[in-house]
Amino acid sequence: MNAEEIIRSIEAEHLKDKLPTIHVGDRVRVGVKIQEGGKERVQPYEGTVIAKRNGGISETITVRKIFQGVGVERVFLLHSPRVVNIKILRRGKVRRAKLYYLRDRVGKATRIKQRFDRSLD
Repeated sequence: MNAEEIIRSIEAEHLKDKLPTIHVGDRVRVGVKIQEGGKERVQPYEGTVIAKRNGGISETITVRKIFQGVGVERVFLLHSPRVVNIKILRRGKVRRAKLYYLRDRVGKATRIKQRFDRSLD
């Protein structure tokens, strides 16, 4: 057994199996576990997926939302224990792999058409 196989077997233990198929352009709600003092709670973060990176245990999505007129982006490690759940709210119809051009757009120009041929699960 070489080093790569050992690493893959360790990673396989930590992979989540019930993740929805997320595509760029989708509107998602990510439940993030937050620790405040001695308490833990799940805080939802809702926005549009503008990028997907990597694969396997290091797979990430970048989610962008507008909060009080300012664009906020967060990168989520999909298989992280901090990410409790991911709910797809709306499928987006896009023609690019990365939607970084949305950073330069304001208001209604940031809207993405809805895609109906993919299910939400």
